Amino acid sequence: MIKIGLIGLGFMGRMHLENYMRLEQEGVPIRVTALCDFDAAKLAGQALGGNMETGTSAIDFDRFAKYTSVQEMLEKEQLDMVDISLPTFLHKDIAIQCLNSGVHVLCEKPMALSSEESSAMIQAANKNEKQLMIGQCLRFWPAYEYLKEIVDSRKYGSAISGYFYRFSSAPTWGAWLTQKEKSGGAMLDMHIHDTDMINWLFGKPQEVSANARVVIPGSGYDIVSTNYRYEDGKVINAQADWTMQGDFGFEMGFRVNFEGGNLLFNGDTLKVNPNGASGFYAELSPELGYYCQLKYFTEALIHDRPLTTALPTSTMGSMALIEAEIESADRNGAWVKVKP
Repeated sequence: MIKIGLIGLGFMGRMHLENYMRLEQEGVPIRVTALCDFDAAKLAGQALGGNMETGTSAIDFDRFAKYTSVQEMLEKEQLDMVDISLPTFLHKDIAIQCLNSGVHVLCEKPMALSSEESSAMIQAANKNEKQLMIGQCLRFWPAYEYLKEIVDSRKYGSAISGYFYRFSSAPTWGAWLTQKEKSGGAMLDMHIHDTDMINWLFGKPQEVSANARVVIPGSGYDIVSTNYRYEDGKVINAQADWTMQGDFGFEMGFRVNFEGGNLLFNGDTLKVNPNGASGFYAELSPELGYYCQLKYFTEALIHDRPLTTALPTSTMGSMALIEAEIESADRNGAWVKVKP
């Protein structure tokens, strides 16, 4: 039985909690035993919504031990792992504190505020011989997993171009999100999804060129369009914008062209168009990446399996890529070499 402590009960923390409850009901030998948040309302089950549905399952919050101190929770509970769903600026210190206490850690994306902080987290995991995984959920999202299989298998040959995007209104479920020093702005909190996906699919590019704009005062870059230069010449671009107004909501997707076909994902359906043959819609699991990543991590702990899909060294590489993008944006789109 894997005993879990969940730290942070905002929008994403509630999302994770609901999925852990589902896994318990499905017979996975895990149990969330403790919750930690400084906000009493959130410990009672009251959290602001975000830009995606968490599900509306009823949870009995009286069943959990509740703490406002991470240290107290670690001292009083016999935990096997913690799930950190806190604001980004807290990730490094809390993750290291938990790893040093001898528990495994799943930490929400982005990994931290910098690759330097990310490296410190990895060092703590290695020193304590504990698993550390970052919740880059697109690596577990069925449409993106399908794309990864096509890229790796070369079923339609090499990729020659790709476009990735996500757009939404400005986040309102946490004031820290629009404070650059706490979240890194849309570049680090939102755009990191597609940057990480490009890194996962194609590896690090040689250089990046990013054009970005600040719209919300103090938030960092709110709109970004980045071009990624690869040695083989494929044309890759990713865009993010969290300033969409009105009833826009949220959209994400991709278009990737291969030598022998193309894939188009609009957030709901994935169309596959082989060259010289009829197109078709891929059969995808209805599960969301949030559920799949938690199932993957907890089952790895249960069966004592090493992580392969979301190694922290890989997600740290995505952090280095974002840092190159920010430097490029600061230099009005100049091409910037990506650190190895």
